[in-house]
Amino acid sequence: MKALVINCSPVRNGATAEIVRIVSEKLSARYETKSICIDDYEFSFCKGCRSCHETARCVQSDDIDRIMEEFDSADIIVSVAPSYWADIPGQFKAFIDRCTPWCNTHEPHAAIKSGKKGYSVALRTGPSMRECERIIGSIEHFYGHLEIECCGSLGLCSVEYREAVEPRKAEITAFCGNI
Repeated sequence: MKALVINCSPVRNGATAEIVRIVSEKLSARYETKSICIDDYEFSFCKGCRSCHETARCVQSDDIDRIMEEFDSADIIVSVAPSYWADIPGQFKAFIDRCTPWCNTHEPHAAIKSGKKGYSVALRTGPSMRECERIIGSIEHFYGHLEIECCGSLGLCSVEYREAVEPRKAEITAFCGNI
């Protein structure tokens, strides 16, 4: 089985990246694991033209198809997202918007292989879990439209910098044990 762990932050070496590293390390003991960072790909914003509602393809040609190939080849997808103003980072939101050709709310639509399991990890700098729940909700909403089964989530509060992840490693490891 294959696992894909996605850093939904544009920061490649921060707290989110450290969580991705830990999750990837733990999952690699049981799965063929690949991690990617949303910022490693070049893509434009959705133009809102709705052509994909008729063709199941986007009129733009960029790295979205490459990312969706990663989603398609994975059996398990773990999205790790920090809070940017109480929700997912804009780069990840732009990616989600561009996934409209794969959205199950219109026909025809493109599709990734069925049977995938999705997991979410949210982190934020403040002490309230409410923002983490909102981030998890955004990711799970996205998963639902791709027909990825939502199987678990983890919210981590009071994590701003990479150094704040180490004291939370046991929580992250326990979460990985359920994947």
